[in-house]
Amino acid sequence: MNDRIFLSSPHMSDEGFEQEFVQEAFDTNWIAPLGTNVNEFENELAEKVGSKSAAALSSGTAAIHLALKAAGVEKNDVVFCPTLTFSATANPIIYQNAIPVFIDSDFETWNMSPKALEAAFKKYPEVKAVIVVHLYGVAADMDKIMEICNKYDVVVIEDAAESLGTYYKGKHTGTIGNYGIFSFNGNKIITTSGGGMLVSDNDERIVKARFWATQSRDQARHYQHSELGFNYRMSNVAAGIGRGQLKVLDQRVEKKRYIFEFYKRELSELEGVSFMPSNNWNEPNYWLSSMTLNGKVTPLEIFEALEAENIEARPIWKPMHMQPYFRDYDFIGEGMSEHLFECGVCLPSDTKMSDDDLFKVVKLIKGLW
Repeated sequence: MNDRIFLSSPHMSDEGFEQEFVQEAFDTNWIAPLGTNVNEFENELAEKVGSKSAAALSSGTAAIHLALKAAGVEKNDVVFCPTLTFSATANPIIYQNAIPVFIDSDFETWNMSPKALEAAFKKYPEVKAVIVVHLYGVAADMDKIMEICNKYDVVVIEDAAESLGTYYKGKHTGTIGNYGIFSFNGNKIITTSGGGMLVSDNDERIVKARFWATQSRDQARHYQHSELGFNYRMSNVAAGIGRGQLKVLDQRVEKKRYIFEFYKRELSELEGVSFMPSNNWNEPNYWLSSMTLNGKVTPLEIFEALEAENIEARPIWKPMHMQPYFRDYDFIGEGMSEHLFECGVCLPSDTKMSDDDLFKVVKLIKGLW
């Protein structure tokens, strides 16, 4: 396994920042459930992205769930969700017994199509919330999306699980809508081994989210619960890892960009190869370097060639409206997401990759042409 080239694996700081904060948790015996690391990780992350308030949670999925709850989403409410995403974006809609309606992607961003979103509002004007995903670290077209959502006075939740460190017109993704969520899963740009964060400028709602996340325990001497609660808070040890990782976020973004530019420089001239979009208002974190193929070489041939050399790659997300569990829910669009799934390749984008690793990947891919 030491010789394996991973898609995107945990990368602890060379300076050992994470160990310092974790050791502090051990030294003070604040292992769980909460403690200084949790409080400070919330403060430091909120300051980093420019949000007023944050709640450290057990996963990005938990953060989406509580964002939906904070937005007042209840049984049979309609929630718009990008179809081209991981299932963790859509699952919390079902947790709230709400109804997902899946929105297609556009070519310009690979994210939620404003055109399809407008069509969805005309069909479902009663929609309660809109979840927007910034896929692979590329920001959605937030000005157009926010203009549409504001016109209908609908809450916007940004799923920035893959885009911590990405800027949209100078603002961090996750801070443009009403709520933003980040993921610190092991494969993300920084990790707490597992965890997530809910951010918002609405401090009152974040305080409420923390309450729900700690089993909705009322202020009483005895254990009293007036609302349904969840076991969603991040541990003090995990938060310590997160504090250390946050110190090297900019370094990780720089390396991810280097990897993307390396692939684009070396592979763009191959017949049928196109890379994920970029434009003058988007500063991606390039979490995963992704490309599409429209020629004689297929994604499967690339996967098999890399697998034979112990190199990890994977397809673009399979759209939610094509998934067995979600296929009975409505889909609005023209099939751009299906095209990206069929033609897409996520290349190994591990920040520990050396130039030799990158040249090895590139050589194997070029060999297929």
